[in-house]
Amino acid sequence: MTRLILASASPRRAELLEQIGARFQVVPADIDETPHPAESAIGYVERLAREKALAVAGSIPEAFVLGSDTSVVIDGQILGKPGAEEQARAMLRRLSGSTHQVMTAVALAQRNQCRSVVVTTDVTFRTLAEAEIEAYVATGEPMDKAGSYGIQGLGGIFVQELRGSYSAVVGLPLQETADLLADAGDPVWRHWPCSEESQA
Repeated sequence: MTRLILASASPRRAELLEQIGARFQVVPADIDETPHPAESAIGYVERLAREKALAVAGSIPEAFVLGSDTSVVIDGQILGKPGAEEQARAMLRRLSGSTHQVMTAVALAQRNQCRSVVVTTDVTFRTLAEAEIEAYVATGEPMDKAGSYGIQGLGGIFVQELRGSYSAVVGLPLQETADLLADAGDPVWRHWPCSEESQA
């Protein structure tokens, strides 16, 4: 069995990977996440996912390494993590009553080889009241999340419609991640436990 590494400190990604039965260790990647001049949003998230995976794979050559990155994009502009509460409020006002895209890239690397895929999901927010924006920011939940909201948390009540992958919006597209591992010869279902009944 090939060792699997998650090159991310995100607890949400770890929870999603556990959900599909993968066995892995966490080794966060340390890379420069500054966008390149004129870089597209889709190019940015895919580059970061690949750089994270390759950065860790270079030091652990026998392992498969998963890297991932998520960006919230509206009208072609990337909304990163807010640097302050006022920035979080501004992002939420901008997303209010509109449809935006959540782009999540996942990459699987071993040594200097890397495969990646980007999943784009359309998310529509209902119109948000200023009071609930204030209340949400006061919880602190938006402060470590792209676009200033977490769909799996309190911010889930803002979502009117979702077209695409829910898990990708949380932080890791499960189907595509499983496909990458299967194509590499290590499908996650091989690690699923068997019940006593099925073994009998």
